[in-house]
Amino acid sequence: MDRHPPAVLFSRAHIEPPTALLEWLEAARIPVVAAGTADDLMGIALRGRPRLAVFDMRDAERALSALRRLKADSYTGVVPAVVLTGVDDSDFEHAYLAGADEILARAAEDAEFPRRLDMLLRRSDRDVFVHPSTRLPGTIAIEAEMQRRLDAGERFAACYADLDHFKEFNDRYSYYDGDRVIRLLSILLHDLVKGICGERGFVGHIGGDDFIFLIPTDLVAETCGEIVTTFDTLIPYQYSEQDRHAGYFFGKDRRGQLHRVPLMTLSVGVVTTERRTITRAAQMSHLVTEMKGYAKTLAGSVYSVDRRADGAASGSSTPQRAPRAISIVDE
Repeated sequence: MDRHPPAVLFSRAHIEPPTALLEWLEAARIPVVAAGTADDLMGIALRGRPRLAVFDMRDAERALSALRRLKADSYTGVVPAVVLTGVDDSDFEHAYLAGADEILARAAEDAEFPRRLDMLLRRSDRDVFVHPSTRLPGTIAIEAEMQRRLDAGERFAACYADLDHFKEFNDRYSYYDGDRVIRLLSILLHDLVKGICGERGFVGHIGGDDFIFLIPTDLVAETCGEIVTTFDTLIPYQYSEQDRHAGYFFGKDRRGQLHRVPLMTLSVGVVTTERRTITRAAQMSHLVTEMKGYAKTLAGSVYSVDRRADGAASGSSTPQRAPRAISIVDE
């Protein structure tokens, strides 16, 4: 089964798309499905995000109506929409107003189709593969970059950063204040990783208060140390003066009982390629998630580095405390 998302061609059955379009789809290995009605189109788009949708203005009224429906829904609106027009200038204006992402003349030169369609998908991927609140690369881009580095045999570290006591902060203040903290953390991570590691650093946003950054192994201590120190300097100012001076506030647990909630801290799990043979991004993601979980069991803002070699059991590792850091080392 072809795992590539399909292109949806919206037109009447007797209308043939341009040969240049079909050749581009074949070269790109994008399967094609036909949609004869707007209901068919929405059914396909809602079941799974198509790679793109193509509308032929030779059936203008139906095509524009279907295009508006596609773009009106927040889930299907991200599907890139290509409109094929004729020589009538009004076609371009109508397609633009209906929400088309690319407008191509059916009589365009054959070389124009692949270039403009390639650019359309490039723009679409760039928009979809980033987190909307922080504009950092999302999970797909994170996995791709991690796998690229593994395939290239680079010596690097994957670092998983997660906030502690973030939910309680949200409950006491508001989701607006919580979003502000997440944006603050995203800027902190981006600026420090890029400032210390330059182009060798990568920062991605999994979602919520979870972030992944990839850095050279020789810069782990400097980068992670600076991150947790800077975080602890800035985070108290996200609280009210009363909570900041107290160093905690009283919050309710799931049973409705009051308990002290400390100020937020940052836990960072770190896995490197130095002592392990890691070939797949999924393998590295599993290990760094494990290390993040371990870091969250420790007090304060810390980073926890996995020093185990291949074959070492989790229980055989011995924690050692360093200034603002926790490392897992062999026995």
